[in-house]
Amino acid sequence: MKLIPTLLTALSLASLVGTASAQESDIRKALAERIPQMDKIDEVRPTPMKGLYEVRIGTDLFYTDAKGNYVIQGELIDTKARRNLTEDRISKLTAVDFSALPLKDAFTIVRGDGKRKVAVFEDPNCGYCKRFERDLQNVDNVTVYLFLYPILSPDSAEKSRNIWCAKDKTAAWQDYMVRDKAPAAASCDTSALQRNLAFGKKHKITGTPTLIFANGTRVPGAIGAQDVEKRLAEASSDSPTTN
Repeated sequence: MKLIPTLLTALSLASLVGTASAQESDIRKALAERIPQMDKIDEVRPTPMKGLYEVRIGTDLFYTDAKGNYVIQGELIDTKARRNLTEDRISKLTAVDFSALPLKDAFTIVRGDGKRKVAVFEDPNCGYCKRFERDLQNVDNVTVYLFLYPILSPDSAEKSRNIWCAKDKTAAWQDYMVRDKAPAAASCDTSALQRNLAFGKKHKITGTPTLIFANGTRVPGAIGAQDVEKRLAEASSDSPTTN
């Protein structure tokens, strides 16, 4: 007789899975027919809000009802938990395994004991990057892996080459970004810069600066020293993924 409850539970779970699968199919079909740009949906899944489903295309998130009759583009907030669920989800989707970073294609800036780690993708022509670099001077006990990421203009590639090929990359970078002293002309093998661009394209790094912390968290845009400190502390408290 004990088998009966077990079988009923299994049948109930199978029914729920079937219902969820049918709803996902309905949503995919309806959206593809009505919105051609949504013909390649990567994932459909229920949200904590009853009747609302997340539709993911790459790292772009949308929300819809069970029939795909309505689409919402915006942020889903859990007011009880005081959390931005959309932001949390995007953070997970865009996280980069720190141990997978091609550190050979970056140069390092070490301050203090260098125990904490952060990787930064920057373009030398980026004004926000200059502001970020000047703020970063106030952060100690950190190793910064600097990936030159020339995406803003042809001149960005030239300046990146001059910095990458300098005898002292760190000094050339700091001179330009912090003290506005242009790097001297230099030449060498710049295939690392091309690999940086390929890596950024693969991981959808579309702006500079972009920061990646040791726990995989990615932060787009210039943040202040206080915020950098906060995120370094969070990364240190998480399970490390560093080498």
